[in-house]
Amino acid sequence: MLDLATLQQFEKGLNPRDPISSIIPCEILGYGEISCVLQINNDSKIAAKRMPLFANTSAAEKYAAAYKKYCERLRTAGLFVPEDSTKIVKGHGDIAVLYILQKQLPPSRFCHKLIHTQDAEFLKIMIQRIVEEIEKVWNYNSENDPEIRLAIDGQLSNWVLLESGEMAYIDTSTPLMLENGVETLDPELLLQSAPSFLRWLIRWQFLDDVMTRYYDRRLVYTDLIANLYKEQCPDLVNSWIKTINTSTTDKMDALDKQEIEAYYREDKFIWKLFLGLRRFDRLIKNKFLGQRYEFVLPGKIKR
Repeated sequence: MLDLATLQQFEKGLNPRDPISSIIPCEILGYGEISCVLQINNDSKIAAKRMPLFANTSAAEKYAAAYKKYCERLRTAGLFVPEDSTKIVKGHGDIAVLYILQKQLPPSRFCHKLIHTQDAEFLKIMIQRIVEEIEKVWNYNSENDPEIRLAIDGQLSNWVLLESGEMAYIDTSTPLMLENGVETLDPELLLQSAPSFLRWLIRWQFLDDVMTRYYDRRLVYTDLIANLYKEQCPDLVNSWIKTINTSTTDKMDALDKQEIEAYYREDKFIWKLFLGLRRFDRLIKNKFLGQRYEFVLPGKIKR
């Protein structure tokens, strides 16, 4: 397990523009909208999600407590969430950086990779398993409404089908939960990774959609199927729509392919634009203002 001293030393020597050149070695495992996932100091057992979102330690501690509660509730709902812990270190300019440390799972078993390596029968079973896991969240919500309601991002890269047959859910770093109808996560935290000059517009036009879409069962499944286009597997769309519609026929309106395609086109445009603006924001801060840009951004993403 990565200790606090190692993480603090890593953060002190980290160059977000070129993280692999940092004093302590690291490897980039993946990217999120508000985090990046790293393997630090050659520790192949831990995936470290770096979240430089917080003005002070108390804000980071509050988020870590919400994260812990979210994971506990997902486990209570019946999902398999890998072993995890949190650590908080001092970042540059006195910000606090939260690291979520999660047990690293085999890269080849991530579902967005399995769709490129497995046959149709395997993938039919795999999507059925994912649907079963997502439905556990809505069963939990139904049983605990209105006191507690959980959100979930069901896209393929968040699921890992282990050799043991267990389906793991790994995207736990954004703890979206309603308690008595009130969102527990401060929405302003989600804006920290947005271009500083556009936060007012995103807050006005898009923040509510980001905060609410993963509470909507039909949108969760729409997003999951749309993910097949991003992963260059449109041939799976029709069969997966059929599987989901058959499995959820008594609980939501049937998914529609044209609607999913429209959703994907809009989502693709928004995230390409958002990433481009984040890169522009980084350029302004690094080159013209002489400021540090805290987030690690991906290179070109094929969508």
